[in-house]
Amino acid sequence: MPKISVIIPLYNKGFIISETLKSVLAQTFTDFEVVIVNDGSTDNSFEIVSQFSDERIKLFQQQNKGAAAARNLGIEKATGELIAFLDADDYWNQNHLDELYQLYIDFPNSGVYCNRYQVKTTSKHFQKPIFNGIDNDFRGIVKDYFFSNRPFRINITLNQMIPRRIILEMNCFTTTITNGQDLELWTKIGIKYEVALNNKYTSIYNYYLPNSLSKNKIKSMQLMDFSQFEKAEQKDIYLKEFLDLHRFFYAIQYKSIGDKENALLYYTQIAPKNLTLTNKILFSLPSFVLQLLYKIKRLLKKIGIEFSTYN
Repeated sequence: MPKISVIIPLYNKGFIISETLKSVLAQTFTDFEVVIVNDGSTDNSFEIVSQFSDERIKLFQQQNKGAAAARNLGIEKATGELIAFLDADDYWNQNHLDELYQLYIDFPNSGVYCNRYQVKTTSKHFQKPIFNGIDNDFRGIVKDYFFSNRPFRINITLNQMIPRRIILEMNCFTTTITNGQDLELWTKIGIKYEVALNNKYTSIYNYYLPNSLSKNKIKSMQLMDFSQFEKAEQKDIYLKEFLDLHRFFYAIQYKSIGDKENALLYYTQIAPKNLTLTNKILFSLPSFVLQLLYKIKRLLKKIGIEFSTYN
């Protein structure tokens, strides 16, 4: 059996999946399998992957059920002791799995192993995330995961590896959630297990591609249930701060489309001390002003300038 199972959910990424898959097959660490779950693609994604003849690739199909269900099927079909996730439009450097596995050897009792990653904000602009209280050359166990897990998240889908037994212990991804399934799972693991962080940048998150949460679609989405973390938040002020950041994100998204009821639902769950003056001003603005700010943000993003409206 392979040591690592690489799981890739695939939905209508025919324009880029070949490049992504080639980056996996080019890894210097070779003891892995690639479990690809085609989630009811309507383009040529399945046909492109089928053209690869590498015996390490296992290709499965399902009706369109979403990324969470696709990843769960991949976990079910995986035979590796360790699971590495990759979305079909992201990219790994050749040393990605090598660095993760060495981190696993050095810190065998951790629940999550993370390399550093870059964010591709435009076709030519890259951003290197920073984490609270962590130096660029730090390598080891993160002292306080939720304190350091901002302003950028330490682990996103493409930069981490998790023991399969821990994912199963957490009951995998919640398929009823249509936005934030990964945030929920990483939070569950971070509450119970240590997180090991590398100092090597080995992956690229294609943030500039049109696949992130849209304010126009939030009404149709099922979001994460924050109440499951209430007891843990009472014991960890940094967990509360971290989750309140995401509560505000949802609150401001709802406010921007004029849904005051849901906006207030999330906003009132935030501890007053975790609301900055900027947060309060933004939430007081009318919907049309927030929509204008989002338009400005998207325009600036196209030229490589990033700012947050909720952080």
